[in-house]
Amino acid sequence: MKVSNLKLFSIAFIGILTLIACGGGNSSRGTGWDINSKKGGFQYNIEFDDQETGPGLVFVEGGTFTKGQVQDDVMRDWNNTPTKQHVMSFYIDETEVTNLMYMEYLDWLEYVFPTNEPRYRLIYEGALPDTLVWRNQLGYVEELTTNYLRHPAYAEYPVVGVNWLQAVQYAEWRTDRVNEFILERESYVQKDVRYSEVETNSTFNTQAYLKRPETSYGGKMDSLAGKRAEQKKGDSIVKVYAGIEKGILLPSYRLPTETEWEYAALALVGDREYNNYRGKKKYPWSGEYTRSSERRTEGDQLANFKLGKGDYGGIAGWSDDGADITIQVKQYPPNDFGIYDMAGNVSEWVSDVYRPIVDDEANDFNYYRGNVYTKSVIGEDGKASIIAADQLVFDTLPNGKVLLKRLPGELDEVAIDENETFLRQNFSESDNRNFRDGDTESSRNFASGKQENGLNDKPETTQMYDAPTPPKVTKDADGGIQRQFDRSPSRTTLITDEVRVYKGGSWKDRAYWLDPAQRRYLPQYIATDYIGFRCAMSRLGSKSQTKKSARHKRRG
Repeated sequence: MKVSNLKLFSIAFIGILTLIACGGGNSSRGTGWDINSKKGGFQYNIEFDDQETGPGLVFVEGGTFTKGQVQDDVMRDWNNTPTKQHVMSFYIDETEVTNLMYMEYLDWLEYVFPTNEPRYRLIYEGALPDTLVWRNQLGYVEELTTNYLRHPAYAEYPVVGVNWLQAVQYAEWRTDRVNEFILERESYVQKDVRYSEVETNSTFNTQAYLKRPETSYGGKMDSLAGKRAEQKKGDSIVKVYAGIEKGILLPSYRLPTETEWEYAALALVGDREYNNYRGKKKYPWSGEYTRSSERRTEGDQLANFKLGKGDYGGIAGWSDDGADITIQVKQYPPNDFGIYDMAGNVSEWVSDVYRPIVDDEANDFNYYRGNVYTKSVIGEDGKASIIAADQLVFDTLPNGKVLLKRLPGELDEVAIDENETFLRQNFSESDNRNFRDGDTESSRNFASGKQENGLNDKPETTQMYDAPTPPKVTKDADGGIQRQFDRSPSRTTLITDEVRVYKGGSWKDRAYWLDPAQRRYLPQYIATDYIGFRCAMSRLGSKSQTKKSARHKRRG
């Protein structure tokens, strides 16, 4: 026997012994029964290796960092005082969501919910970016209101005019389209189903598929099954779905939390030595200045921002940052995580509800304010209810814009109740946006605590921060529109449960706002010409994609 064959035989023999010692490759250590037996029994993906990186995402390994540590606070906000936080590993978009990416979303909506039908028209209109954000009373930018979103010249520019609610709905839509493609790729549905079988009453939703897979594509899922969706058990053929235990479908695309966004923007991994950071960073890149110190690009600006009063991009023939408004993504070097434009170009929505204080006393792990817990509605048949095409429910925003709450084919959900909260220690109610913030359990109260006459039904947060009563747009008996808003001249803040954080400087901002720690807020229904967004995704399983390795090895 040749030496090479002997080695191979030895390796195979050792492998067999290892499997025997571990209880066998497909047998349970708990019962000794076979797993994934063709005769039946427990079925599970025991060969799962690592989470797939979704389209457009890059991996960010989690770790500990000081959130909010800044070198300047010229605004005197004191809303970003340093707090030590730990972030779980996650994924984040390599670039901001572009006009091209968002146009794909609009195209799908228009195809599935034709705008020539009045009952579906509001679905498409509710997703449209507000292109009028480009208008300026004392400036001529009218061409941008018509061309910025749709013209090919701006295809790879970040989408703007999108409010926080629209950004959330885009992320939900993206989740479903990516997982729909994975099901086809893995042969759980037939090829090109996502083109040929999709219509108003036949759509795919990830959460609905995981709860009631047979209802997908308008109840046609079983007739559209692919090769892997059928399995022989004994003498019969049974349907197999890609449930959570298969590990095939990806978690949800979503907006990053403020802590995740800031951690990803800083990219301190580039300044790591063993388990320590070798200093501080003011920007997503190393150094104290906004210009490059690299030999080939020395003197070039590292982000797209407002250089000074009346200076958005330098003089003709020498454009400092290459742009006057936004610019195509990937025009500047990425940070040490491989992420582009985490400073400049556009500011970005994150998922958090804004508060001036980060309550690190309550939590220093994956910090996030904004949890609203819901549960699936269970029908009389004991199964999760699915929203039908004739159950469209719209929401009128305070600015009068109409937005669809849920698309047909999604799960019907309601707030959790005492069935989930009774005698539970880690949460006690569905809406936790103002947890420890003016409620009876809180030790903080910035306002006087006195109820206003006739306003006893105001939310706790509104009382605490003396914010205006949220505006309302209603219709009277004759169909006329009534716009109501708080006219009190004594309000001192705009902080409510409907204001969201946005991070990072934009093309309209000075360099001060390029610091990832800086934070600002706007009502979640407001859109601007300088706020865009990018998506994130949770990491399931191990913290790292590779084994830990030291930067330097000791000698001797």
